[in-house]
Parts: sequence; structure tokens; C-alpha cells
Amino acid sequence: MTRPQDARSGVEATYGPLLTPARPGGSSGRPVQLWALLPRELATVFRPGLGDTAGEVVREIQRTIPEYARPLDGAFGKALKTGVQMAFVQFLERLGNPEGPSEDRRSVFVSLGVQEFHQGRNVDVLQAAYRVGARVTWRRMAEVGRRAGVPSATLCLLAEAIFAYIDELSALSVEGHAEAREKAAGALERRRHRLMELLLAEPPSPPEVVKHAADLARWQLPDLLVAVALDQPPDDAPPAALTDFESTSPCLLLPAPEPDERERFAEALAVRRAAIGPAVPPVFAARSLRAAREALRLVDSGALVDEPVTWCVDHLSRLWLLKEPFLAAELVRERLGPLAGLTGKQHSRLAGTLLAWLETCGNVREVAERLAVHPQTVRSRAQELEALFADGLRDPERRFEMILALRAAPS
Repeated sequence: MTRPQDARSGVEATYGPLLTPARPGGSSGRPVQLWALLPRELATVFRPGLGDTAGEVVREIQRTIPEYARPLDGAFGKALKTGVQMAFVQFLERLGNPEGPSEDRRSVFVSLGVQEFHQGRNVDVLQAAYRVGARVTWRRMAEVGRRAGVPSATLCLLAEAIFAYIDELSALSVEGHAEAREKAAGALERRRHRLMELLLAEPPSPPEVVKHAADLARWQLPDLLVAVALDQPPDDAPPAALTDFESTSPCLLLPAPEPDERERFAEALAVRRAAIGPAVPPVFAARSLRAAREALRLVDSGALVDEPVTWCVDHLSRLWLLKEPFLAAELVRERLGPLAGLTGKQHSRLAGTLLAWLETCGNVREVAERLAVHPQTVRSRAQELEALFADGLRDPERRFEMILALRAAPS
């Protein structure tokens, strides 16, 4: 029996000049030439002899491809049987009339690709089934053709046509699979966008509504999440992120990282500048985003240090204080007034010493280590502060307000 690869070699040897592939963009190509070279009478020869070939193909596919080795009932079985049967019918029709309409041949095989996607399989499995079908079909047609006295050169040409036809059907299924994948991705993207809207809604959306939306979006609601405010949309986003890159203030929602994952989390964002809001339960996602956007605004204004990634949790007191600029300015004016008359250098030196002094409860050694100065220098500055603030340094409420004012004051 002539094998497919032998058939292809025979075709090349006998019809080489005629079967040279057309250049890209040409009006004719190898498959078209193949069909034109085959006698139309072959359809009459093969039609009665291929009665059970479709069933044989189905059985061989089930035997050799594990994914299809199950009872052929329901939509799956119907689609497989219909596809195989239609492949035979259309192949014989094309033998009889190569110029016949092709649109009616598309839908079945595009649909097979769509069903493969919905079955959760990649297109490789279906392509393997096509190859099995081509092998069984060629074997049976070779038997029928020899009994009918079809010349071996014609059988070689027929083998080439079978494999070209199977490639064509496979391409249609790949197209269907890709279309289904793109459609599903679009639907999933819309569902995730809707979930993000629900999470950021104020007042908060009902938990059961959010849970249902998360299930539809295939997004596992975390115990804690963080909102990330961005200065510009990134080229890509972490797979676990809900994203909004269309608004003028792009942002992400992500499961909150563990404390020891902060560096890796920040690197995964791959952004120019971002602010990460506090970790909150999903119901408070909008609050995390507000904080993140405020932090980004303060970075832009110079009130916070400009870094690629700003963690709100590292600046909670300043975010709180600077949220109301007028009140923060009043606090600075009222509690740090004694420093107002100093020169810039004196003001910076004593303000830094005052904050360290208040935060360490007047521990000279700790203040000296923090400021990298001699303890005697700390004592000298402490005397200056005593002279400026008098009893204010000993009043607990005043001390607390001074700390807040020093943190709210421009750097």
C-alpha cells in the first residue's frame, strides 16, 4: 500500500513543475492546482466505496486520542460525528466540482474550533484528530481506488489533495478557536471591569452582589486588597490585577502582599511612578484608592519624596495631616511659631533636633545617634529649644501637636 509520504514524493516526481507553489499573493496556489488536476469522475468512483469510512475515522480518533475517548452522546458526540461526515461529503463534492461554493464548508469546521475552546482544550487536540482522519481516509481511498483501477499517479495526487484539504479544515477550526478565545477574553474583561466598578463604588456595594460579580469575572476575592494609583498606564499589568487604564487616573486593584513580599510586589508593577494604598477588606477598596491617589498627588507636589513606588502605609500620619492643607498650615503656625523668626539654616537644624528630641523623649544619646552629632551639641540645641518654647516642651498635648506639626511642615 502506498503511504502518504510516498504519495507526496510520487506527486513531486511526476508533477513537480505543475505543483510548484505559487508565490505569496498569487491568484493560484498548490491546493487549487491539485483539485484542477484530479479527474472529476473520481467522486463517482469513491462515493459508494466510502460508506463506513466516517464511522471508521470516528472510532480511530477515539482509540488514539485520549481526550476523545468517551461516549459520543450530547453536543460533543454530535459535533464530532457531524464534522467527520461533513468532511467526507464536502471532499467528494469538491472532487466533483472544484469551483463550487466554499462558504457552506466553513461553518461546521469553524464551529468545531469554537466547541474545542468551550471544552477547555487547545486546538492541538483537534488538529491531531484531523491528522488521524486524513490517515484513515487515505488508507481507505487507496484501497477503493486500486480496486477501481485508478492509476497510481492519480492516487498520489489524491493523497496530496487529502492532506491539503485537511490543512484547510484545520485552519478553519483554528480560526474558530481563536475567535472564541477572543470573545471570551472580551467578555471576561467586561466582567472584571464591572467587578472593579462595584468594588470602588461609594457607598460600598452589597457583599453578595460583589461576590456574584467576582465569580462571573473568575477573580478570587482576597481577604485584603490594595489599590494602586498610577501616573500613567503601564505596558502590562500583573495577571491577578483588576485594571482601569481608560480613565484619566489609571489604577489597579490587587490582593495585598505579605510584608516580606513588598519589594517583589513593587517590581511586578513595572511602572514609572505609583502609589500603593493601605491594605483593606474588599468592601473598603475605594478608601484605599483615595489614599493612593492622595499620595501620588503629594509626590507630584513635592510634599512626599519622589520614588517609583510610594507605600501609603509608610506615610499615614503625613497623608492624614496633609489631607486638609489649611488645618495643617494652621497647626504648623500655632505650634512651631517660635521657629518662624530663624534663618533657614537655623530653622532646619533646630526643627530636626526638636522632632528627634520629642520622639525619643529627650534621650540625648539617641538624638545624637539619629542626627549624627556629638551629645554635647544636642544639649546645646536643647537649651535653645527650651528658651524658644519654654513650658511647651513639657506639656503632653503640646508635645504631640508639635510632632504632628513637624511632620506636616514642608521639608
